Amino acid sequence: MELSRTDVGHLGYNRRKGGSHLKREVLSDVHSDKLFEQVYDYLLDRIRRGEWKAHDKLPSVRALAAEFGVHRLTVFKAYQWLKQNHKVYVKDKSGYYVQPGSLLPPAAQQDPIVSAYVHESHLSEIHQAEAAYQFSKALIDPNLLPNRYFSEYVKKVFDLYPKVLGTYATTQGDAELREALCRYFAGRYRFDLTPDELLITCGSQEAIDLIARVLVKPRDTVLLERPTYSPAIDVFRRQGARIVPVEIYPDGYRLDQVEEFMRLYKPRLFYINPTFQNPTGYTVPAEQRKRLVDLAAEHQCLLIEDDPCPDIYFGKEPPPPFFAYDTSGYTIYIRSFSKYVAPGLSIATVACRPGLMNYLIKAKSLSDSGTPLLNQKIFLHYFFSERMQRHLEKLRTALAVRKDIMEEELAGTGWEWRSPEGGFNLWVQLPESTPMEELLVTSRERSITFVPGSICDPLRELKPWIRMSYSFLNERQLREGVRRFVGLHRELSGEK
Repeated sequence: MELSRTDVGHLGYNRRKGGSHLKREVLSDVHSDKLFEQVYDYLLDRIRRGEWKAHDKLPSVRALAAEFGVHRLTVFKAYQWLKQNHKVYVKDKSGYYVQPGSLLPPAAQQDPIVSAYVHESHLSEIHQAEAAYQFSKALIDPNLLPNRYFSEYVKKVFDLYPKVLGTYATTQGDAELREALCRYFAGRYRFDLTPDELLITCGSQEAIDLIARVLVKPRDTVLLERPTYSPAIDVFRRQGARIVPVEIYPDGYRLDQVEEFMRLYKPRLFYINPTFQNPTGYTVPAEQRKRLVDLAAEHQCLLIEDDPCPDIYFGKEPPPPFFAYDTSGYTIYIRSFSKYVAPGLSIATVACRPGLMNYLIKAKSLSDSGTPLLNQKIFLHYFFSERMQRHLEKLRTALAVRKDIMEEELAGTGWEWRSPEGGFNLWVQLPESTPMEELLVTSRERSITFVPGSICDPLRELKPWIRMSYSFLNERQLREGVRRFVGLHRELSGEK
């Protein structure tokens, strides 16, 4: 289910007319002049995975150009780049062949962390790796949650709703929960919402996926923060979006750059994570939020605001969401409760105006019969309880301690980061000389995981950067794991 230009005309949203026959599950634009890089990445990916062996003949320039619907010069440029990087060689009047030594080692081909770094960049592949020291998981240590209290509420829900397991929720979500969320948002942020303007999803990732499927067609331009939440990059690439990165800084965006991009590229939407941003931890100030909402309305660009952890602040509370400043209907607000309330319930909500909500509900109905009702009822009584609200203060204190521990152990390394005012992560810059692929492989062998910065980058650069989460391990594991990781980096870098 996709919104046509006519469907959203009453809101003034603008769509770019595109047209490309690219094989979109393989290629997606970063900029229009980057297509040859994506052909290059596609060919290199298949070579490195061993789909083409040493000395195998590769498809002709003409055949690949026809398959992807691009100009032959685009494919030729990609092949020339592969040749310069010694991945292929040329035989006169015969074509291109795989250069020996271009394949990844068999062990690396099977390793999910190396696979994510070199190939698809899916964060989920990194999370599949079992490790004793998981700095890759931006989730709460389960021992920090009030688990006994939670189990009591599970029993209570079955008493209150004895038929809950025999009942589907509506596609839009449980009415009682949506009413409670409306009261919560109105009280905390003064949102002007009705229950009909809320959709309950199975976590924020489903919400991002639904929004992308409804709003984005191939060749639509999408603005993404750089760096950003890795699965969002994957989702918009899958839709065939033309991705234009917008740099985020400790003090927010350069609004003159954002305005210029909106004017020049006429983007369909701008996906933002403005509060304790993942992966950087940066927070966009209130004055920029107000201005960006105005720019979005002026340039008819939807703001997709992803807000997964506004309660995890270590000092003052962050500014209200963009949605609180929006009077024109150009903001879609995604609020996840998964990471720090009850990850096992996987509850999130989407807030937007009725014209868009109807399409999101239709898209969700094609995916499932609604978010499980039991999960919604448990969340309703658990999250809004007085005890859980008091427990949030304890969570903030515990995570602030863990952040301090990680920073203490990293002090003296010479690595650079900005201490976040909330959230789950440190965004750390390692020395340029860091052998990143070797660090990934060896860390995995020693039961340590982290997120390489390149998978958080729409341009797939930022190679010296890594995301390290301090939220998932207990204090002892955290201290020991960071020491081991720092020691490993020194070992690989030849430091004493």
